[in-house]
Amino acid sequence: MTDDMAVVPQAADAARAVEAADVPEASGEAAPEPLGLVRTPTGHAGVDAYLERLADADHLTADGHVAVYEDVHRGLRDALTALDAPPVPGPYENRS
Repeated sequence: MTDDMAVVPQAADAARAVEAADVPEASGEAAPEPLGLVRTPTGHAGVDAYLERLADADHLTADGHVAVYEDVHRGLRDALTALDAPPVPGPYENRS
């Protein structure tokens, strides 16, 4: 696991601000109900953080799901792309 994979997405903070505006007010509109889906951990901390981010959509109306899904998709795509990155060389070893 690389250091950048251990970081939880920064876009999550911006998306959470959008989410706060998407929660139905006490205007008589029924609040969204969580689906109760179980997310099985993958064992990869970065990927698991993005999968847990999907739970943020549980309390949003359908139009608020887009920001969460796009954030998760972007993060998972970056995690997969990082697998193709060449390994970072370690400290220089003097073999003389």
